[in-house]
Order: sequence, then C-alpha cells, then structure tokens
Amino acid sequence: MLIFPADRIVSILESKKLGVNADIAEIDFQSIMNRMRKEREKSQEYQKNGINQVSNLDYYQGDCYFIDKNTIQVRDIRIKGKKIFIGTGARPLIPPINGLDKVNYLTNESLLELTTCPDSLIIIGGGYIAVEYAHFFAAMGSTVTILEKLPQLVSYEEPEISHQLKEELQKRMKVFTGIKVIKVIRRKDSLEVIGKSDDGSEERFTAEKILVATGRKSNADLLHIENTDVELDEQGFIKVDDFLQTSQSNIWAFGDAIGKHMFKHVANEEASIAAHNGLHDEKIKMQYHAVPHAVFSYPQIASVGLTQKQAEKKGYNLLVGTAQYDSVAKGQAMMESTGFAKAIIKKEDYRILGFHIIGPYAPMIIQEVITIMSVKGEVGHIGMAMHIHPALPELIQRVLANIEEV
Repeated sequence: MLIFPADRIVSILESKKLGVNADIAEIDFQSIMNRMRKEREKSQEYQKNGINQVSNLDYYQGDCYFIDKNTIQVRDIRIKGKKIFIGTGARPLIPPINGLDKVNYLTNESLLELTTCPDSLIIIGGGYIAVEYAHFFAAMGSTVTILEKLPQLVSYEEPEISHQLKEELQKRMKVFTGIKVIKVIRRKDSLEVIGKSDDGSEERFTAEKILVATGRKSNADLLHIENTDVELDEQGFIKVDDFLQTSQSNIWAFGDAIGKHMFKHVANEEASIAAHNGLHDEKIKMQYHAVPHAVFSYPQIASVGLTQKQAEKKGYNLLVGTAQYDSVAKGQAMMESTGFAKAIIKKEDYRILGFHIIGPYAPMIIQEVITIMSVKGEVGHIGMAMHIHPALPELIQRVLANIEEV
C-alpha cells in the first residue's frame, strides 16, 4: 500500500530519460497513509469474519501464554488442547544503543500511524525493511540517511546486487555502511545519532525522526515457553524439525515464530504443512530449496534459492550466468541500463540452484524460475517454453544462455 505510490513517484521523476518531462504538483502523505490504514482494517475485518463463520472454531483475542504443554491462558480463561500450533510471529528487535530508550523512535510497526511526513529521517539498519522504508520516505519528500553496521546493504543478497542497490539508493538519499550506532541524543528540535565507523572515527548525524530497522525478535519469550519442553535456538526462536514439530511432541510452530524465512508467503506454506502434519498420520516435509523473497526498494530485488557463495560452500560444481536488462528488447525500450540477473546452475544436471534479479518488475520476472525450482526442474525446461517478445521475461532466457563454468 505504501510502496506502490513511492514507485509511481520515482518513475515519474525518472521519465525524463524517455523524453517525458513531468512534474509532481503535490504528494498527499496523509491520504496515502489513510488509504493504507483503511485497507489494513478491511483485511483484519475480513479475517475475523472468516474465523467467525467456521462453526467449530472458537476465537479468543488477547495476550496468551503456556501454563503447561496442554494448557494456554488467555486473559482470565484457560484453554486445554491435545495439540497446539504456535504462529505468534516476531516483533522489532531494538538494539541496546545508549540513549535510544530516551527518544521516541519509530519501528516498522509504529510508523504506520504517522499522519505527517518527517522532514528528515535516519534509518538504523540496512536489511529489507530498512531499504524499503528508505525508498518510501525519500519518495514522500524526506531527507533520508541509512546507517548500516555491516559492509553492505541487504547482506544476504549476492554482493553484486547489494552493491548495485547502494549505488542506486545513493542517488536519492545518503547511505553509510560500516557504521555502528553507539549513541542517540535528543536535541531541542532534532535527534542526533552518533556512530563509529570501521576505522574507529566518530560520525554524527541529525534528523527529525529515527527509524530502528535492525531485525526481528522472537515472541517466544512472551509465551512462558519454559512451562513446556519446547526448545529455543540461540536467538530465542522456536526450534522445529523438518515437519515443523517442536521438541514437545504435541506442539507445532510456523512462521516468524521459528525464524527461518520471515516472509508472509513462507509462513502461509509452513502453516499449511504444520496443520497437515499435526492432523494426519502421513507426514510431509517442509521444503526450503526454492524459497523466494523480494525487496521492494527502488530498484526492486527478487531472489530464490542459493547465492553463488552458498552453493560453493555446499561443494557444488557450478555454472554461472548473468545478463543486463538492456540485453533484451524491452529493457532497451525502458532505457534500463543498471538492472541485471544472475543464475547459479549445478553443472552435473543443469538444475537451477539459485536465481537473483535487481531491476524493474524483478518479483514478477522471477516467478517462472521459482516454479521450475519448486519441481526441481532444470535449465532445459525453461528453454523449451516460448517467451513473449518483447517482454522482460526474455531476460531469463538471456541469462541461461550465458552460463559458463566458474
């Protein structure tokens, strides 16, 4: 709801390269936020109505926690069950930064209640939440600064993609990597952030607002999970096996609560698998070999499967291919000179191990590859299909035509 208007704004501003000169008379931030909140409320109401229509399903709203492995406390109500499924999600991880608790910082949740756009914004963090909101607020008119302690943004992506994202974002905002935030100070009309760079030097930044986007934290600690035999990992997320069963045999968990791939589409699939395994004797393994994700920054990023480094670490013999957007007709028509795609292929059987794209419509282009990888297909299956010309999915053909041994 927020990213689409931001995309439209930036595309209008960039249309000059196509010979289209356009100005934006006004950006109605309040209208954009109100629309988002209205749609969110509609979605919540739709879900509640759906629950209420199931005759054998009882719905209790409120904080809950375990009394024992078969008993949940919700408000003043105790509920017993032979089998329990945990889908309690995660919450923003707030790092122990000196002075942060003394200022009114934003999170990805609290910012949804903003009614005015901040004139300036410092974003602490460099993951997908950070860069997506950096894109949004920069498009809305904020002066945005990103502070990331790691050497690159979205560090789980291919290094070339992370580098290209930083290059593009720097055209609209300030981006600093290798900066660890050590202190936050409230000034009269602003907030000051003090960071230390990799070389030990001190940097100071000032803005009206601060957004903390440094990751997600498990909600398991709110569940009194210690009253069961459910084990947690080192980060506090719930440990599950390949069937999403916890160490407590009557309890299953899924979604952000287990901390594997914290995306809604993954949680949906995990919920389906967990429900099946909890209710049926024949078990199904949760498959993670073709988990896709997207970063809705500008430019967009889409990835599925392994990076080249991950594949090499697993010992695969690889073929790798790359291609630029402007290597296909549609990319040339769009004057898209910076976007590209990369394929990671298993040499022995030409199975696709990973695919990564940065550029316009990346999350849509990659879906063809996701489908092939989900059924453990190989390069030839894509080559057998005709691809519409001129259209961006031809980029996939071009990448696969360029694969070579590394």
